[in-house]
Amino acid sequence: MERVFNFSAGPAIMPVPVLKIIQKDLLSYQGSGMSVMELSHRSSLFQSIINDAESLLRELMEIPSNYKVLFLQGGASLQFTMVPLNLGKNKVAYVDTGSWSKKAIEEAQKVEGLTVDVIASSKENHYTKNPIIPLVDKEYDYLHITTNNTIEGTVFLNIPTNINVPVVADMSSNILSSSYNVSDFGLIYAGAQKNIGPSGLTVVIIREDLMGQKNQLPAMLDYKVQADNGSMYNTPPTFAIYAAKLMFEWVKELGGVAEIEKINRTKAELLYEAIENSALYRSPVAAGSRSLTNIPFMTGKEELDKLFIIQAESKGFMNLKGHRSVGGMRASLYNAFPLEGVKALVAFMKEFEANVGGV
Repeated sequence: MERVFNFSAGPAIMPVPVLKIIQKDLLSYQGSGMSVMELSHRSSLFQSIINDAESLLRELMEIPSNYKVLFLQGGASLQFTMVPLNLGKNKVAYVDTGSWSKKAIEEAQKVEGLTVDVIASSKENHYTKNPIIPLVDKEYDYLHITTNNTIEGTVFLNIPTNINVPVVADMSSNILSSSYNVSDFGLIYAGAQKNIGPSGLTVVIIREDLMGQKNQLPAMLDYKVQADNGSMYNTPPTFAIYAAKLMFEWVKELGGVAEIEKINRTKAELLYEAIENSALYRSPVAAGSRSLTNIPFMTGKEELDKLFIIQAESKGFMNLKGHRSVGGMRASLYNAFPLEGVKALVAFMKEFEANVGGV
């Protein structure tokens, strides 16, 4: 079957070479006679998989030795609760940059006895431009940010230096796609289904001194319990961890995160240039805040947007419909999305514009 260009925001496209390895291993992993999905999480074969996955991620992100790497379940949405449960003692600070940060704020507000302050927000400009983050002093237990906003198409590529508390980052949609210094963060979490593999896995990178600060937490929601048990307090998402290991190997073979970021910039610049040079399309996002991985655009006319999506699908450009809160179209260009797919989309955009007269 011919593969399409999949612009889905997640679960997202995976590299064909990785999918072929999964296909090869599916019935018998390393000659074991068992599928990789059938391996016991207590087996030496799986222990090797999870050890390799952690080692590769540490190498790719240059994770310092005083940080733990956890492979958990529940998606980034569970981290909206785990973070304040584990790190929030009295007062915490959040930056509101869109749909997912709002959900994180709402969950933190449910933690009894915890004061949640939204210290910066881009709500007034409809989440189209990053807010200025003020000085954050030690009255707060942590500051929470969303590095990349999948729905709104904004990104923080640089972390402000005027933050004197641990920074917690939801990096679900741009982990491994842009270079960050892990030491700038106290905790990073990311759902896997954008750049790490299939859904079902959540990666957490946490500074050791931030664990075990609160007693009598439910075991499954306690970072220290999870770390002390090597991410295997219960049966972990074994297949997703195996796929993540393959994805980490693929990123490493391409040259690592810095090289991936160069490729991602090339892809994004190509699409943004097509939007800027068009009389039909526009980007709703301010130039200095634009994401490299999730790029919304629109014609300004709902009927034209619908026609664009229909015609795009007929040519193999799938999942371009924008989120209902933004409208228009959205191209998600994660690590595995090929450059030729962006070039083909740009060519189609020009063809569509010519056919509708650019108005």
